Formats: sequence, structure tokens, C-alpha cells
Amino acid sequence: MSDNHAAATSTRMDMKLEIVVLPVSDVDRAKTFYAKLGWRLDADYASDVGDFRVLQFTPPGSGCSVIFGRNVTSAAPGSAQGLYLIVSDVVAAREKLLAEGLEISEVFHDAAGVYVGEDEHYLFGSLRAAGRDPDGRSYRSFASFKDPDGNHWLFQEITTRQPGRIEAAATTFNSAAELAATLRRAGAAHGVHEKATGGEYDVNWPDWYAEYIVQEQAGGALPS
Repeated sequence: MSDNHAAATSTRMDMKLEIVVLPVSDVDRAKTFYAKLGWRLDADYASDVGDFRVLQFTPPGSGCSVIFGRNVTSAAPGSAQGLYLIVSDVVAAREKLLAEGLEISEVFHDAAGVYVGEDEHYLFGSLRAAGRDPDGRSYRSFASFKDPDGNHWLFQEITTRQPGRIEAAATTFNSAAELAATLRRAGAAHGVHEKATGGEYDVNWPDWYAEYIVQEQAGGALPS
């Protein structure tokens, strides 16, 4: 093996997940459903050859899209289960679906393990608990819904990433509402910081906020 080849194979190669295939029975019904979710329609292509049709939708702020159609997959309609949609406010996300007339579960939280299915059980045998996580912990609050074929989706609320799951230089926000929610958390934390330092006005609060926001999203150590 040449030195150049060895160097190339040791370099990290980006592998970006961009497409998830959904098995559906009625293409136009599925198109109407995902459009009501507010997802962007990227493509609707049909071909007479092989009775083929494919549609692509992308959720707001997502780098990954879904495709479905005719003769796109041999999987049984409705067999896609446990598809996660990450949101910064699960209550607001649920209310948006309800406003569109779509059915969605009540908000529930994970009291111990990781939610894995619609049977109301979690990994390690814990039961679903009603309401948002009482301690406001990231990764622990959910709401679930299905498309008309029964493909199963989960809203999962994530406000702080586990360490190492995002690069600090990649801090991004998908909406003004998401940024506002982050600023509110930073403001509450900064209030605690000011009390701990004698209650005096912190002239460097912009630096403190910036560090908090970057570290929270990257799963790093929050300023105290």
C-alpha cells in the first residue's frame, strides 16, 4: 500500500444520510399528508416505464429527506417505524400538527431508557410516563404520530446535545423560535450566574451568552 493511499484511507470521509424511503400504498394521500406537515416538496417525478413515480419531501431544517412513490420500495406500506424528528420544543411541535387537523399523541417522557416502539414500553422495561420530562432533560420528552399508512414518527425534544455529538464550530438554528428558546435558557442560566457573583450587572453578558449557546448545542461544559 502506498503512503498516499494509506493517508487517504486514514482521513475521515463524510457520509451524510440524506434519504429515508417510506413505503406507502396511496401516493397522493401520502403527498397531501406530508404537505400538511409543512415539509418542502422537492420532487414529484413520474415515468411510464415500469409505472414509476417518486416524490421527495424535506422536513424544515433537516439535512435528510424522505422519498416515497410507486415501485420505489418492496417494503410493506406502513412498515417504517421509530423515525425520529428532533425538535427544540415538543409541545409547540405537537400543537402545530393539531392546528393542521392531524392526530398526534399526548406529550410523554422517558423515565429511564430509550423509547423504542408503539407498545408503550422502553428499553430496559420502563413504561411511558405522561407529560414532558419533569426535570426538563434533553432527549427525554416525546410525542408520536403516524402517517395514513401507519409509518411511525416521533418528535424528540433535544435542547442540549450529549458531549461530542456536534462540533462547536457548527452551531446553527433552524428557526427564530428555536434561537429564542435557546436565548431564554441562556438568560435563566445567566441570572443564576449573576446571583452567584453578588448580583452585580455583568457587562460581559454577551460573551457569557455566546459561550453558553455554543457549549449547550455542542454538549460541552456550560459556563457557571
